[in-house]
Amino acid sequence: MPIKSKVLAPALMIVCVFSGPSALAQRAARSDRQIALDIEAYMKSAVEVERFMGAILVARDGKPIISRGYGLANIELDVPNTPKTVFRIASLTKQFTAASIMMLQERGRLNVSDPFCQYLPDCPAAWQPVTISQLLSMSSGIPGATASDLGAVRGLPVPWDQWLEATRKKPLEFAPGTEFRYANSGYTLLGFIIERLSGKSYGDFLQENIFNPLGMTQTGYENPLRIIKHRATGYRQLPGAPITNVPYAELVGLYAAGGIYSTTEDLLRWDQALYGEKLLSRKSIEEMIAPRTAMRPGKSYAYGFWTATKHRRQEVAHGGNLAGFITYIARYPADHVTVIVLSNNGRGSSGKISGVLSSIIFGTPYEVPRERQAISLDSSVLSRYTGEYRYPHPQGTFFITLENGKLFSRRNNEAKTEMFPESETKFFLKSEDIQFTFLRDANAVTTGVTVDQGDGTVFEVLDGQKVN
Repeated sequence: MPIKSKVLAPALMIVCVFSGPSALAQRAARSDRQIALDIEAYMKSAVEVERFMGAILVARDGKPIISRGYGLANIELDVPNTPKTVFRIASLTKQFTAASIMMLQERGRLNVSDPFCQYLPDCPAAWQPVTISQLLSMSSGIPGATASDLGAVRGLPVPWDQWLEATRKKPLEFAPGTEFRYANSGYTLLGFIIERLSGKSYGDFLQENIFNPLGMTQTGYENPLRIIKHRATGYRQLPGAPITNVPYAELVGLYAAGGIYSTTEDLLRWDQALYGEKLLSRKSIEEMIAPRTAMRPGKSYAYGFWTATKHRRQEVAHGGNLAGFITYIARYPADHVTVIVLSNNGRGSSGKISGVLSSIIFGTPYEVPRERQAISLDSSVLSRYTGEYRYPHPQGTFFITLENGKLFSRRNNEAKTEMFPESETKFFLKSEDIQFTFLRDANAVTTGVTVDQGDGTVFEVLDGQKVN
Protein backbone atom coordinates (compact mmCIF):
# COMPACT_ATOMS: atom_id res chain seq x y z
CA MET A 1 0.00 0.00 0.00
CA PRO A 2 1.16 3.53 -0.47
CA ILE A 3 2.52 5.59 2.40
CA LYS A 4 -0.32 7.33 4.18
CA SER A 5 -0.20 10.44 6.35
CA LYS A 6 -1.89 10.24 9.72
CA VAL A 7 -2.40 12.44 12.78
CA LEU A 8 0.80 13.32 14.60
CA ALA A 9 1.75 12.14 18.10
CA PRO A 10 4.95 11.92 20.14
CA ALA A 11 7.84 9.33 20.23
CA LEU A 12 8.60 6.46 17.90
CA MET A 13 11.54 4.09 18.06
CA ILE A 14 15.19 3.67 17.40
CA VAL A 15 16.81 0.38 16.52
CA CYS A 16 19.90 -1.49 17.60
CA VAL A 17 21.42 -4.09 15.29
CA PHE A 18 21.91 -7.62 16.57
CA SER A 19 23.65 -10.32 14.60
CA GLY A 20 22.48 -13.88 14.57
CA PRO A 21 24.88 -16.72 13.72
CA SER A 22 26.69 -15.87 10.50
CA ALA A 23 27.39 -19.34 9.15
CA LEU A 24 24.78 -21.64 7.68
CA ALA A 25 26.18 -24.47 9.81
CA GLN A 26 25.52 -22.43 12.94
CA ARG A 27 22.02 -21.64 11.79
CA ALA A 28 21.30 -25.30 11.06
CA ALA A 29 22.62 -26.30 14.49
CA ARG A 30 20.23 -24.01 16.35
CA SER A 31 17.27 -25.85 17.81
CA ASP A 32 13.68 -24.86 17.34
CA ARG A 33 13.60 -24.04 21.03
CA GLN A 34 16.49 -21.59 20.67
CA ILE A 35 14.79 -19.95 17.69
CA ALA A 36 11.52 -19.67 19.63
CA LEU A 37 13.32 -18.05 22.58
CA ASP A 38 14.94 -15.45 20.30
CA ILE A 39 11.59 -14.75 18.66
CA GLU A 40 9.95 -14.29 22.06
CA ALA A 41 12.66 -11.82 23.08
CA TYR A 42 12.17 -9.81 19.91
CA MET A 43 8.37 -9.87 20.14
CA LYS A 44 8.54 -8.59 23.72
CA SER A 45 10.16 -5.41 22.37
CA ALA A 46 7.74 -5.25 19.43
CA VAL A 47 4.82 -5.34 21.86
CA GLU A 48 6.31 -2.85 24.32
CA VAL A 49 7.72 -0.30 21.88
CA GLU A 50 5.61 -0.70 18.73
CA ARG A 51 2.42 -1.80 20.50
CA PHE A 52 2.10 -4.88 18.32
CA MET A 53 -1.19 -6.74 18.74
CA GLY A 54 -2.01 -9.84 16.75
CA ALA A 55 -0.77 -13.36 16.10
CA ILE A 56 2.39 -14.83 14.60
CA LEU A 57 3.24 -18.27 13.28
CA VAL A 58 6.72 -19.40 12.22
CA ALA A 59 6.99 -22.88 10.74
CA ARG A 60 9.62 -25.10 9.16
CA ASP A 61 8.61 -28.14 7.09
CA GLY A 62 5.00 -27.40 7.95
CA LYS A 63 5.56 -27.68 11.72
CA PRO A 64 5.18 -24.56 13.88
CA ILE A 65 8.30 -23.43 15.73
CA ILE A 66 6.20 -20.78 17.45
CA SER A 67 2.52 -19.97 17.16
CA ARG A 68 0.95 -17.51 19.58
CA GLY A 69 -1.04 -14.35 20.02
CA TYR A 70 -0.18 -11.00 21.60
CA GLY A 71 -2.42 -8.34 23.01
CA LEU A 72 -6.17 -8.26 22.64
CA ALA A 73 -8.52 -9.24 19.83
CA ASN A 74 -11.20 -7.11 21.47
CA ILE A 75 -10.13 -4.54 24.04
CA GLU A 76 -13.62 -3.66 25.24
CA LEU A 77 -14.38 -7.29 26.08
CA ASP A 78 -10.82 -8.12 27.19
CA VAL A 79 -10.50 -11.01 24.70
CA PRO A 80 -6.90 -12.05 23.94
CA ASN A 81 -5.44 -12.74 20.52
CA THR A 82 -4.62 -16.43 19.95
CA PRO A 83 -3.61 -18.61 16.97
CA LYS A 84 -7.34 -19.11 16.38
CA THR A 85 -8.17 -15.40 16.19
CA VAL A 86 -9.73 -14.38 12.88
CA PHE A 87 -8.24 -11.34 11.12
CA ARG A 88 -9.14 -9.47 7.97
CA ILE A 89 -6.16 -10.41 5.80
CA ALA A 90 -6.64 -7.57 3.29
CA SER A 91 -4.40 -7.93 0.22
CA LEU A 92 -3.28 -11.44 1.15
CA THR A 93 -6.60 -12.19 -0.58
CA LYS A 94 -4.92 -11.64 -3.95
CA GLN A 95 -3.01 -14.95 -3.84
CA PHE A 96 -6.30 -16.84 -3.48
CA THR A 97 -7.74 -14.95 -6.44
CA ALA A 98 -4.65 -15.81 -8.48
CA ALA A 99 -4.92 -19.49 -7.50
CA SER A 100 -8.58 -19.49 -8.58
CA ILE A 101 -7.60 -18.15 -12.00
CA MET A 102 -4.95 -20.87 -12.31
CA MET A 103 -7.58 -23.49 -11.46
CA LEU A 104 -9.84 -22.20 -14.22
CA GLN A 105 -6.90 -22.35 -16.61
CA GLU A 106 -6.22 -25.98 -15.67
CA ARG A 107 -9.88 -26.76 -16.30
CA GLY A 108 -9.68 -25.28 -19.79
CA ARG A 109 -11.99 -22.36 -19.08
CA LEU A 110 -9.42 -19.67 -19.87
CA ASN A 111 -5.78 -19.00 -20.63
CA VAL A 112 -3.89 -16.28 -18.80
CA SER A 113 -2.57 -15.01 -22.12
CA ASP A 114 -6.15 -14.33 -23.29
CA PRO A 115 -7.44 -10.74 -23.52
CA PHE A 116 -9.59 -10.44 -20.42
CA CYS A 117 -12.29 -8.61 -22.38
CA GLN A 118 -13.03 -11.98 -23.92
CA TYR A 119 -14.72 -12.81 -20.61
CA LEU A 120 -16.19 -9.42 -19.75
CA PRO A 121 -18.72 -7.85 -22.15
CA ASP A 122 -18.82 -4.17 -23.07
CA CYS A 123 -15.14 -3.51 -22.45
CA PRO A 124 -13.96 -0.05 -23.53
CA ALA A 125 -11.62 0.02 -26.52
CA ALA A 126 -8.61 0.90 -24.37
CA TRP A 127 -9.00 -2.35 -22.40
CA GLN A 128 -9.03 -4.66 -25.42
CA PRO A 129 -5.26 -5.43 -25.44
CA VAL A 130 -5.12 -6.18 -21.69
CA THR A 131 -4.49 -9.84 -20.88
CA ILE A 132 -5.48 -11.82 -17.80
CA SER A 133 -1.77 -12.20 -17.05
CA GLN A 134 -1.38 -8.42 -16.95
CA LEU A 135 -4.25 -8.14 -14.47
CA LEU A 136 -2.56 -10.77 -12.31
CA SER A 137 0.84 -9.08 -12.45
CA MET A 138 -0.50 -5.52 -11.97
CA SER A 139 0.80 -4.35 -15.31
CA SER A 140 -2.55 -3.66 -17.02
CA GLY A 141 -2.61 0.12 -16.61
CA ILE A 142 -6.29 0.03 -15.62
CA PRO A 143 -6.94 2.45 -12.74
CA GLY A 144 -9.51 1.79 -10.08
CA ALA A 145 -12.52 3.88 -9.18
CA THR A 146 -11.90 6.08 -6.16
CA ALA A 147 -14.48 7.13 -3.59
CA SER A 148 -14.83 10.52 -5.29
CA ASP A 149 -15.59 8.79 -8.60
CA LEU A 150 -18.54 7.03 -7.00
CA GLY A 151 -20.26 10.10 -5.60
CA ALA A 152 -22.91 9.74 -2.92
CA VAL A 153 -22.44 5.98 -2.38
CA ARG A 154 -18.81 6.25 -1.28
CA GLY A 155 -18.19 4.57 2.07
CA LEU A 156 -21.10 2.17 1.53
CA PRO A 157 -21.14 -1.25 -0.14
CA VAL A 158 -20.84 -0.35 -3.82
CA PRO A 159 -22.74 -2.28 -6.53
CA TRP A 160 -20.09 -3.76 -8.79
CA ASP A 161 -21.79 -2.65 -11.97
CA GLN A 162 -21.51 0.91 -10.64
CA TRP A 163 -17.82 0.38 -9.83
CA LEU A 164 -17.26 -1.02 -13.31
CA GLU A 165 -19.04 1.88 -14.97
CA ALA A 166 -16.93 4.41 -13.07
CA THR A 167 -13.72 2.53 -13.92
CA ARG A 168 -14.56 2.25 -17.63
CA LYS A 169 -14.60 6.03 -17.95
CA LYS A 170 -11.01 6.49 -16.81
CA PRO A 171 -8.08 6.36 -19.23
CA LEU A 172 -5.30 3.81 -18.87
CA GLU A 173 -2.42 4.97 -16.67
CA PHE A 174 0.12 3.42 -19.06
CA ALA A 175 0.30 1.05 -22.04
CA PRO A 176 -0.56 -2.50 -20.91
CA GLY A 177 2.49 -4.57 -20.02
CA THR A 178 4.93 -1.64 -19.86
CA GLU A 179 4.89 -0.76 -16.14
CA PHE A 180 3.97 -1.94 -12.67
CA ARG A 181 1.38 -0.11 -10.61
CA TYR A 182 0.04 -1.56 -7.36
CA ALA A 183 -3.75 -1.29 -7.43
CA ASN A 184 -6.81 -3.31 -6.52
CA SER A 185 -8.60 -2.77 -9.83
CA GLY A 186 -7.06 -5.70 -11.72
CA TYR A 187 -7.97 -8.15 -8.99
CA THR A 188 -11.50 -6.80 -8.83
CA LEU A 189 -11.83 -7.57 -12.55
CA LEU A 190 -10.36 -11.04 -11.97
CA GLY A 191 -13.15 -11.62 -9.45
CA PHE A 192 -15.70 -10.85 -12.17
CA ILE A 193 -14.03 -13.39 -14.44
CA ILE A 194 -14.08 -16.09 -11.74
CA GLU A 195 -17.79 -15.54 -11.16
CA ARG A 196 -18.69 -15.44 -14.84
CA LEU A 197 -16.82 -18.64 -15.75
CA SER A 198 -17.67 -20.66 -12.65
CA GLY A 199 -21.30 -19.64 -12.32
CA LYS A 200 -20.70 -19.13 -8.59
CA SER A 201 -20.09 -16.13 -6.40
CA TYR A 202 -16.45 -15.34 -5.69
CA GLY A 203 -16.78 -16.38 -2.05
CA ASP A 204 -18.56 -19.65 -2.88
CA PHE A 205 -15.93 -20.57 -5.48
CA LEU A 206 -13.11 -20.14 -2.97
CA GLN A 207 -15.02 -21.97 -0.26
CA GLU A 208 -15.70 -25.00 -2.46
CA ASN A 209 -12.37 -25.14 -4.28
CA ILE A 210 -9.80 -23.97 -1.72
CA PHE A 211 -11.02 -23.51 1.85
CA ASN A 212 -13.08 -26.70 2.26
CA PRO A 213 -10.56 -29.04 0.57
CA LEU A 214 -7.76 -27.71 2.78
CA GLY A 215 -9.75 -27.74 6.01
CA MET A 216 -9.49 -23.96 6.39
CA THR A 217 -12.50 -23.83 8.69
CA GLN A 218 -11.84 -20.32 9.98
CA THR A 219 -11.36 -18.73 6.55
CA GLY A 220 -13.95 -17.21 4.25
CA TYR A 221 -15.13 -14.28 2.18
CA GLU A 222 -16.32 -11.55 4.49
CA ASN A 223 -19.97 -10.70 4.88
CA PRO A 224 -20.48 -7.83 7.34
CA LEU A 225 -23.82 -9.30 8.47
CA ARG A 226 -22.38 -12.72 9.29
CA ILE A 227 -21.39 -13.74 12.81
CA ILE A 228 -17.78 -14.94 12.71
CA LYS A 229 -16.46 -16.66 15.82
CA HIS A 230 -13.17 -15.32 17.25
CA ARG A 231 -13.12 -12.30 14.91
CA ALA A 232 -10.68 -9.55 15.93
CA THR A 233 -11.55 -5.86 16.01
CA GLY A 234 -9.31 -3.42 14.14
CA TYR A 235 -7.60 -0.70 16.18
CA ARG A 236 -5.18 2.16 15.70
CA GLN A 237 -2.61 3.52 18.16
CA LEU A 238 -0.32 6.37 17.30
CA PRO A 239 2.90 6.63 19.33
CA GLY A 240 2.20 8.25 22.68
CA ALA A 241 -1.55 8.31 22.09
CA PRO A 242 -4.35 6.09 23.40
CA ILE A 243 -5.57 3.21 21.29
CA THR A 244 -8.77 3.86 19.33
CA ASN A 245 -11.30 1.92 17.32
CA VAL A 246 -11.01 2.05 13.54
CA PRO A 247 -14.41 2.54 11.87
CA TYR A 248 -15.56 -0.55 10.01
CA ALA A 249 -14.73 -0.17 6.33
CA GLU A 250 -16.68 -1.31 3.30
CA LEU A 251 -13.84 -0.24 1.03
CA VAL A 252 -14.21 0.18 -2.70
CA GLY A 253 -12.42 -2.68 -4.42
CA LEU A 254 -12.19 -5.09 -1.46
CA TYR A 255 -13.88 -8.07 -3.10
CA ALA A 256 -11.30 -10.32 -4.86
CA ALA A 257 -8.52 -7.87 -3.95
CA GLY A 258 -8.95 -7.86 -0.17
CA GLY A 259 -12.17 -9.39 1.13
CA ILE A 260 -11.01 -12.56 2.91
CA TYR A 261 -10.59 -13.27 6.62
CA SER A 262 -8.41 -16.02 8.08
CA THR A 263 -6.14 -17.19 10.92
CA THR A 264 -2.44 -17.95 11.16
CA GLU A 265 -3.24 -21.66 11.49
CA ASP A 266 -5.40 -21.70 8.36
CA LEU A 267 -2.81 -19.74 6.38
CA LEU A 268 -0.23 -22.40 7.24
CA ARG A 269 -2.57 -25.00 5.70
CA TRP A 270 -2.69 -22.85 2.56
CA ASP A 271 1.09 -22.49 2.53
CA GLN A 272 1.57 -26.24 2.75
CA ALA A 273 -0.85 -26.85 -0.12
CA LEU A 274 1.51 -24.88 -2.38
CA TYR A 275 4.17 -27.59 -1.93
CA GLY A 276 1.91 -30.39 -3.15
CA GLU A 277 -0.62 -30.80 -5.92
CA LYS A 278 -3.85 -31.04 -3.95
CA LEU A 279 -5.17 -27.80 -5.41
CA LEU A 280 -2.96 -27.03 -8.40
CA SER A 281 -0.37 -28.81 -10.48
CA ARG A 282 3.29 -28.07 -9.81
CA LYS A 283 3.43 -26.35 -13.20
CA SER A 284 0.62 -23.95 -12.25
CA ILE A 285 2.17 -23.18 -8.86
CA GLU A 286 5.52 -22.39 -10.48
CA GLU A 287 3.74 -20.19 -13.03
CA MET A 288 1.92 -18.41 -10.22
CA ILE A 289 5.04 -17.50 -8.20
CA ALA A 290 7.38 -16.72 -11.12
CA PRO A 291 8.60 -13.06 -11.20
CA ARG A 292 6.66 -11.03 -13.79
CA THR A 293 6.74 -7.26 -13.35
CA ALA A 294 9.55 -5.27 -11.73
CA MET A 295 8.26 -3.39 -8.69
CA ARG A 296 11.68 -1.94 -7.91
CA PRO A 297 15.21 -3.26 -8.46
CA GLY A 298 15.42 -6.73 -6.94
CA LYS A 299 11.69 -7.12 -6.31
CA SER A 300 9.05 -8.32 -8.77
CA TYR A 301 5.33 -8.98 -8.74
CA ALA A 302 4.18 -12.47 -9.68
CA TYR A 303 0.53 -13.61 -9.55
CA GLY A 304 -0.85 -12.60 -6.15
CA PHE A 305 2.62 -12.67 -4.60
CA TRP A 306 5.76 -10.62 -4.91
CA THR A 307 9.16 -12.21 -4.94
CA ALA A 308 12.62 -11.00 -4.00
CA THR A 309 15.93 -12.23 -2.63
CA LYS A 310 16.06 -11.92 1.15
CA HIS A 311 18.43 -13.59 3.59
CA ARG A 312 20.33 -14.88 0.53
CA ARG A 313 17.37 -16.94 -0.66
CA GLN A 314 14.12 -16.45 -2.56
CA GLU A 315 11.25 -14.96 -0.60
CA VAL A 316 7.71 -15.30 -1.98
CA ALA A 317 5.49 -12.97 0.01
CA HIS A 318 2.64 -10.48 0.22
CA GLY A 319 1.37 -7.90 2.68
CA GLY A 320 -1.94 -6.28 3.41
CA ASN A 321 -3.21 -3.12 5.10
CA LEU A 322 -6.87 -2.43 5.81
CA ALA A 323 -8.91 -0.62 8.47
CA GLY A 324 -6.78 -1.43 11.50
CA PHE A 325 -5.32 -4.68 10.17
CA ILE A 326 -1.73 -5.11 8.92
CA THR A 327 -0.84 -8.55 7.54
CA TYR A 328 2.11 -10.36 5.96
CA ILE A 329 2.93 -13.88 4.80
CA ALA A 330 6.46 -14.80 3.71
CA ARG A 331 7.43 -18.13 2.19
CA TYR A 332 10.96 -19.42 1.63
CA PRO A 333 10.28 -22.40 -0.66
CA ALA A 334 13.83 -23.79 -0.78
CA ASP A 335 13.86 -24.07 3.03
CA HIS A 336 10.16 -24.87 3.55
CA VAL A 337 10.02 -21.96 6.00
CA THR A 338 6.86 -19.92 6.52
CA VAL A 339 6.39 -16.70 8.51
CA ILE A 340 2.88 -15.32 9.08
CA VAL A 341 2.17 -12.06 10.92
CA LEU A 342 -1.42 -10.82 11.39
CA SER A 343 -1.98 -7.62 13.37
CA ASN A 344 -5.13 -5.82 14.49
CA ASN A 345 -3.29 -2.61 15.34
CA GLY A 346 -3.07 -0.46 12.23
CA ARG A 347 0.06 1.26 13.48
CA GLY A 348 2.02 -1.98 13.16
CA SER A 349 4.72 -3.12 10.77
CA SER A 350 3.92 -6.74 9.99
CA GLY A 351 6.26 -6.77 6.99
CA LYS A 352 9.19 -5.62 9.12
CA ILE A 353 8.35 -8.10 11.88
CA SER A 354 8.18 -10.91 9.32
CA GLY A 355 11.63 -9.93 8.07
CA VAL A 356 13.08 -10.05 11.58
CA LEU A 357 11.50 -13.41 12.39
CA SER A 358 13.01 -14.75 9.16
CA SER A 359 16.38 -13.32 10.18
CA ILE A 360 16.19 -15.18 13.46
CA ILE A 361 15.62 -18.46 11.62
CA PHE A 362 18.31 -17.90 9.00
CA GLY A 363 20.90 -16.31 11.26
CA THR A 364 21.13 -12.89 9.60
CA PRO A 365 21.37 -9.50 11.40
CA TYR A 366 18.17 -8.01 12.72
CA GLU A 367 16.99 -4.95 14.60
CA VAL A 368 15.26 -4.70 17.96
CA PRO A 369 12.89 -1.75 18.53
CA ARG A 370 13.99 1.04 20.84
CA GLU A 371 12.46 4.44 21.44
CA ARG A 372 13.43 7.06 18.85
CA GLN A 373 14.57 10.40 20.18
CA ALA A 374 14.05 13.60 18.21
CA ILE A 375 16.77 16.25 18.34
CA SER A 376 16.72 19.95 17.50
CA LEU A 377 18.22 21.26 14.25
CA ASP A 378 18.61 24.84 13.15
CA SER A 379 16.44 26.03 10.29
CA SER A 380 19.60 26.64 8.24
CA VAL A 381 20.21 22.87 8.31
CA LEU A 382 16.59 21.94 7.64
CA SER A 383 16.42 24.30 4.65
CA ARG A 384 19.01 22.16 2.81
CA TYR A 385 16.42 19.42 2.41
CA THR A 386 13.46 21.34 1.01
CA GLY A 387 12.45 20.54 -2.52
CA GLU A 388 10.83 17.98 -4.78
CA TYR A 389 12.04 14.38 -4.83
CA ARG A 390 10.90 11.93 -7.46
CA TYR A 391 11.29 8.17 -7.28
CA PRO A 392 10.51 5.39 -9.75
CA HIS A 393 9.40 2.39 -7.66
CA PRO A 394 6.51 2.97 -7.18
CA GLN A 395 6.28 6.17 -9.13
CA GLY A 396 5.60 9.26 -7.09
CA THR A 397 6.90 12.50 -5.65
CA PHE A 398 7.78 13.69 -2.16
CA PHE A 399 7.50 17.42 -1.51
CA ILE A 400 9.64 18.53 1.46
CA THR A 401 8.84 21.98 2.91
CA LEU A 402 10.08 24.10 5.81
CA GLU A 403 7.39 25.86 7.82
CA ASN A 404 7.97 27.78 11.05
CA GLY A 405 11.22 25.98 11.70
CA LYS A 406 9.77 22.51 11.10
CA LEU A 407 10.26 20.12 8.18
CA PHE A 408 7.21 18.54 6.54
CA SER A 409 6.82 15.83 3.90
CA ARG A 410 3.94 15.34 1.49
CA ARG A 411 3.70 12.37 -0.85
CA ASN A 412 1.84 13.16 -4.08
CA ASN A 413 -1.51 14.73 -3.13
CA GLU A 414 -1.68 13.38 0.42
CA ALA A 415 -1.69 15.47 3.58
CA LYS A 416 1.63 16.80 4.81
CA THR A 417 3.26 15.21 7.85
CA GLU A 418 5.88 16.64 10.21
CA MET A 419 9.34 15.05 10.03
CA PHE A 420 11.43 14.72 13.20
CA PRO A 421 15.26 14.71 13.07
CA GLU A 422 17.27 12.08 14.92
CA SER A 423 20.54 13.18 13.29
CA GLU A 424 21.57 15.83 10.80
CA THR A 425 20.54 13.63 7.85
CA LYS A 426 18.05 11.15 9.34
CA PHE A 427 14.40 11.93 10.05
CA PHE A 428 11.36 9.92 11.08
CA LEU A 429 7.59 10.23 11.21
CA LYS A 430 5.57 9.81 14.36
CA SER A 431 2.46 8.68 12.50
CA GLU A 432 3.97 5.67 10.71
CA ASP A 433 7.08 3.49 10.85
CA ILE A 434 8.76 5.54 8.12
CA GLN A 435 12.26 7.01 8.06
CA PHE A 436 14.02 9.43 5.68
CA THR A 437 17.77 9.56 5.04
CA PHE A 438 18.91 12.53 2.97
CA LEU A 439 21.77 11.91 0.55
CA ARG A 440 24.49 14.52 0.05
CA ASP A 441 27.45 14.82 -2.28
CA ALA A 442 31.05 15.69 -1.39
CA ASN A 443 30.12 19.38 -1.21
CA ALA A 444 27.25 18.66 1.23
CA VAL A 445 24.66 19.43 -1.47
CA THR A 446 21.49 17.37 -1.05
CA THR A 447 21.01 15.04 -4.03
CA GLY A 448 18.21 12.72 -2.94
CA VAL A 449 16.43 10.94 -0.12
CA THR A 450 15.98 7.29 0.82
CA VAL A 451 12.58 6.47 2.32
CA ASP A 452 12.29 3.33 4.41
CA GLN A 453 8.78 2.09 5.19
CA GLY A 454 8.91 -0.64 7.79
CA ASP A 455 5.40 -1.79 6.95
CA GLY A 456 6.81 -3.43 3.81
CA THR A 457 3.42 -4.03 2.18
CA VAL A 458 4.57 -2.85 -1.23
CA PHE A 459 8.06 -1.45 -0.85
CA GLU A 460 10.80 -1.31 1.75
CA VAL A 461 13.13 1.35 0.36
CA LEU A 462 12.55 4.22 -2.03
CA ASP A 463 15.42 6.22 -3.49
CA GLY A 464 14.15 9.61 -4.57
CA GLN A 465 16.23 11.98 -6.70
CA LYS A 466 16.04 15.69 -5.94
CA VAL A 467 14.74 17.63 -8.94
CA ASN A 468 14.72 21.19 -7.63
